[in-house]
Amino acid sequence: MLLKNQMEENNKIINPINKDKVAENPGLLPYAHTAGGAVIKPEDMGKTKGRSVTAMRQQTDRQMGQLQEQMETLMKQAQLIKYRREISERIYDAAMGFEPIINETYYMYERSNGVDLLSLVAPNEWGRSFKYNRYLAKVHLLADHTWDVTYNEENEKDYEIEVS
Repeated sequence: MLLKNQMEENNKIINPINKDKVAENPGLLPYAHTAGGAVIKPEDMGKTKGRSVTAMRQQTDRQMGQLQEQMETLMKQAQLIKYRREISERIYDAAMGFEPIINETYYMYERSNGVDLLSLVAPNEWGRSFKYNRYLAKVHLLADHTWDVTYNEENEKDYEIEVS
């Protein structure tokens, strides 16, 4: 029995490395654990975060710029619709002796008493019998019952329909 115990002790593998100086999982260390290991430098997190924040700001600024352009376009469209509505209300308030038909062109005049009139007769068709104070605009009735307005090109500022 004594001989058997001696053989078992001789067969035991003894680790020649000191356990106090060796890590259990050297692959998980944040630095090289052998002389020939790769150099591991910790990343400067300030630089990394700074670059990330810069990239994020550039991207969000670009997206905000796109949204701002879209909003400006929508605002212009809304203003045009509002203007078309106001013009349409003025045209519908004008005196007219007929029912306007969609996709037809009419002519807007101002009488000497300041009242607007919608007519089927173009300014060049009146001849010498032109009896109105001034010609305001050529108007075209759209399918949504608003009006597309083309002002007199000769004196556009004098003939513009002003919305009050």
